[in-house]
Amino acid sequence: MSRTDREAVRRLRLRWVHLLLGGALLMPYFLAATVVLSVAVPDADPFRHLGWQFAAYGLSLPAVAVTALFPLARTLEGAAARALCRVPGEQPVSAPADSWAARRRTAVWSTLHVGLGALVGGATLAVPPAAAVLVALPFSERLREAGRPRYALGTPLWTAPIAGVVLLAALVAAAWAAGALLARCAPVLLGPTPADRLAAAEARAAALAARNRLARELHDSVGHALSAVALQAGAARTVLDSDPAFVRRALAAIEETARRTTGDLDAVLGMLRDGEEPSRAPAGPTLAELDDLLERTRAGGVPVALTTSGTRRELLDALPETVSREAYRIVQEGLANALRHAGRVPVAVSLGPDDGSHDGSPDGELVITVENPVRAGSGPRRPRPGGGAGLRGVAERAAALGGSAEAGVRDGHWRLAVRLPLRGHR
Repeated sequence: MSRTDREAVRRLRLRWVHLLLGGALLMPYFLAATVVLSVAVPDADPFRHLGWQFAAYGLSLPAVAVTALFPLARTLEGAAARALCRVPGEQPVSAPADSWAARRRTAVWSTLHVGLGALVGGATLAVPPAAAVLVALPFSERLREAGRPRYALGTPLWTAPIAGVVLLAALVAAAWAAGALLARCAPVLLGPTPADRLAAAEARAAALAARNRLARELHDSVGHALSAVALQAGAARTVLDSDPAFVRRALAAIEETARRTTGDLDAVLGMLRDGEEPSRAPAGPTLAELDDLLERTRAGGVPVALTTSGTRRELLDALPETVSREAYRIVQEGLANALRHAGRVPVAVSLGPDDGSHDGSPDGELVITVENPVRAGSGPRRPRPGGGAGLRGVAERAAALGGSAEAGVRDGHWRLAVRLPLRGHR
């Protein structure tokens, strides 16, 4: 038997089990319907007459449909269909039905499942014994004495085994056809509704945004740390013998940078390791810790000048925490770009409200600029593999708060300018 044939047999077997499960689910409803018929109709005898049994079968199906309107019905039916029905293409949803559209589809599916399952299940119980009797009929005198009057009069006895085999083949064909019908209907009746698709798209977008925020945190934190450490180590090596005090400061800055970066990595990797879907990036440093960032940068021999509008305390008090946190990361990325591409050149950092809000009111904008001279003779920068994510991350941070970011060379200086609205972020 080829692999394709084995897969077809396995598919038929699983779908047959799925149909038998549907027949078993119908039994409580069927028994209740037989009792109702026996009480409501004096002449009804659903326990012995086939016609009344089909009447009870028809009466039980609406009750199945009503039961399937409960939200959890789609969870059970979807899980069973995914495991046993071997649905091609889009798989059934194994989650509660949150909308009436999904509930109605589930009710139609459940009625179809248990209805076909009851017919196939009843045939599965009745056909094999009858087929066995027909096959053995010509070879057993006792069976002939008991079964001959019930076999078709005038039909040669040797046709009985053929009739038995045909009966079994018809049962297999009926089970195959019913299973194929359910598999074809499953994506339509148990598949995601438009509301499900919208919810899934929103969940994917939220997860993607969360991963992007984590990626920005890692890039800004680790990227700045590596650039600063490389610059500090290079500066320390240059003056190792002539300026031990500077070397000690550089090593202390390297130690502090590595410690803080390890903490950032632990926070992010801990969330990923636990398999969480982060709703937001882990809380990071704010502008209150900006002095430490600037001192670690200066320890590498980079002159950094900070200019703020008003006092530092007034500026920090006027900033919402979200804006302060994003502003810190933006300054950090601006310094990292200067270290990475320009080396030990003077860097000017400016923070303050725009011209329309000198009082630092929460209705204005925070303007951040980071400037450094472009190194003479450096030529056009060669793109790094995977590079360019830093400025894109700055633009994404600004856009997330409703702001804007610009970067480029102006009058021999590389200038990063970011505007962050303060309204609505408290």
